[in-house]
Amino acid sequence: MDTIFAQATAMGRAGVSIVRVSGPLAHPVCEKLVGSLPAPRGSALRMVKDLSGEFIDQALILRFDGPDSFTGEDVVELHVHGSIAIIRRVLDLLGQCEGLRLAEAGEFTRRALENGRLDLVQVEGLADLIEAETEAQRKQALRVLSGELGSKVEEWRRALIRSAALLEATIDFADEDVPVDVSDEVRELLSKVQSELVREIEGTLAAERIRTGFEIAIVGAPNVGKSTLLNRLAGRDAAITSSIAGTTRDVIEVRMDLGGLPVTLLDTAGIRDSDDEIEALGVKRALIRAEQADVRVIILDRGRDAPFEVRSSDVVLESKADISGRDYPAISGSTGAGVDQLLDELGGKLSRLASSAGLATHARHALAMQKALGGLKVAFGLLDDGPDHYDIAAAELRLGTHALEALVGRIDAENLLDEIFASFCLGK
Repeated sequence: MDTIFAQATAMGRAGVSIVRVSGPLAHPVCEKLVGSLPAPRGSALRMVKDLSGEFIDQALILRFDGPDSFTGEDVVELHVHGSIAIIRRVLDLLGQCEGLRLAEAGEFTRRALENGRLDLVQVEGLADLIEAETEAQRKQALRVLSGELGSKVEEWRRALIRSAALLEATIDFADEDVPVDVSDEVRELLSKVQSELVREIEGTLAAERIRTGFEIAIVGAPNVGKSTLLNRLAGRDAAITSSIAGTTRDVIEVRMDLGGLPVTLLDTAGIRDSDDEIEALGVKRALIRAEQADVRVIILDRGRDAPFEVRSSDVVLESKADISGRDYPAISGSTGAGVDQLLDELGGKLSRLASSAGLATHARHALAMQKALGGLKVAFGLLDDGPDHYDIAAAELRLGTHALEALVGRIDAENLLDEIFASFCLGK
């Protein structure tokens, strides 16, 4: 396997930048540049010199011996001063060394996967951690990266393999003097796996929302203050406000952090019948996005009814509290009246939605678990048909096991890797 190198920190000027080298030549090549390396998992201050002995920089050197490293290979990290010139010189120098090449995007992490240091779910968790913008995203990504889901999948996998083995043993020794009724043990094993799979599948939607962001749609008739409220919540003029009805034609999106949860606020076109083709299209889009949103903030003029059926997750507000002087749920984006109460109510609703999140965070995870659950349910039903159907039940359990192994990347993962690692930077 090639020895690879790349800058592991962000491009540009910084106080300190890190260059990572991984592979069989990592130690001997770096010894030529910095002299003796520190002890394994140790660090030392060294002079970095080129092959002719010219001084380049003073750096902190970290050494890791495989398999006890991130990639599972021998690794050396050079923590140099974050000058663009120094980084360029060090990278050029490493590129001149025979047997070394610049790493591809995500190649360090890919090697960690290939060397058994991470499973595929942990790789996705690492990608999510790098992209995390809020506290909830950080915590969720760390749970996935820690291997909790992989450990749970391994428990399910062992239970399904055990169940299939019991059924197959019954078939193989049907004519022998051995116990043949294994259905009680198999039912117990499958019942536990089934309940846990169902719980995880149900929690996938909330977990994916934490990863990608919840959506809150602000809806109502024209000129009730939707855009003004959006600007107040966003803390900037994200939407045009005007006394002219129908100003907002398209859906305006604003990202924000609400109590540690990622949220996209949607300002939608005022809902009304219109002969204007463009405005009518905006209203149609508004209704579609509102239907898909996790929470809808419905702003109404006093005494008016909502333009659609109100859901339990909706927040219904009365507009123009600055004029009426009424307390919350009357609200005013102009003065900020009721905005703090609205944020508290929205935070509570989203927190309750987020509390149902499971360990599985991607649609791919849910599909694999649903496939495993399908095989398990078929096998469960076949148990009631007696030993003559145990061979089919065992086959269904094998298919379920296959789906779980694909979930963590043990098999059938190659077609997913390019897509997953495309989101990684060169140094990761």
